[in-house]
Amino acid sequence: MTSPYDIEEIFPDDSVRLPRRQSGNSPQGLTVTLLADYTLRARAWLPSGAIVALLAEAGVSHAGARTTISRLARRGVLEGSRQGRNSSYRLTPAAALNLAAGGRSIVAAAAADEPWDDQWTLIAFSVPQDEVARRRELRDRLRWFGCAPLYDGLWISPHDLTDKTKAQLADLAFGAMTVFRARHVELGHSTGRAPLDAWDTAAITRHYEDFLRRWRPLLPDIRASRITGVEAVRARTEVMDTYRRLPILDPRLPLRLLPKGWPREPARDLFAAVYDGLAGPAEDHVRAVASRFTTGPLTDVRAHTVADMLVGLQAAGEPAADRTGSPAGP
Repeated sequence: MTSPYDIEEIFPDDSVRLPRRQSGNSPQGLTVTLLADYTLRARAWLPSGAIVALLAEAGVSHAGARTTISRLARRGVLEGSRQGRNSSYRLTPAAALNLAAGGRSIVAAAAADEPWDDQWTLIAFSVPQDEVARRRELRDRLRWFGCAPLYDGLWISPHDLTDKTKAQLADLAFGAMTVFRARHVELGHSTGRAPLDAWDTAAITRHYEDFLRRWRPLLPDIRASRITGVEAVRARTEVMDTYRRLPILDPRLPLRLLPKGWPREPARDLFAAVYDGLAGPAEDHVRAVASRFTTGPLTDVRAHTVADMLVGLQAAGEPAADRTGSPAGP
């Protein structure tokens, strides 16, 4: 099974180049997560000094933080504003909408199991071996759509394709792809791979179990309000960073095909308990840090909840982002 870190972008979109996912915390990824968690609702401005200070609490040097902000601005993720010697940054409209759509898809992926018509989407393609970049881009995008390789040139999903997904695949395939919906015909246990074999369910289970073991011990301290300040922000950032990979590994596969006791729902419930439970103290700390660098109001600096993401965050008056092209299904 491909590692979640092989995916080029956690929230891919042609209009904005968000940071590549890496093993461990990258300064750019950390910055985007921080801004998404506390400024996305209203595309709030944060003083550059506050961003640097928050990154310093996560171990990023002053010079590294400044470089990170500049690079994200060049990539179209951040836009800046200067008043005298003071500069502030916020998410661009494209980045905000992209992140809002990604956040909604992350939490929607573990919603109640949906009815399934027993039909699989099959995507067959042929890309020349020497076109390495195009082959990788196509495979990365297919995995983002929730597909997996049954065979090298045959990828599948239990979900139908949205119009947006069809358009994106058409741009990548250049006439070398065929897509159809079909029902699996069982020929016997020794005749080949079942569709579900495209996903390594044992490995996915281990990822879920790792997540549950990591975060369950924090619940008593969260409920007793013993996690505050820097620790609240750090834990909330990390739980998002680790949880958002799970829907890519397990893209809303039909529960009746999966082993009994599939841990998708327990993992989602735990994520919500940690992420929402730390929202208040984390928001307080981000505002406290930002207040050291501005005398203006910080009412737009707000932590959102899982329920907010599921409904669809609205950024600066823009309509809530839709779910098309999400990892919850193609």
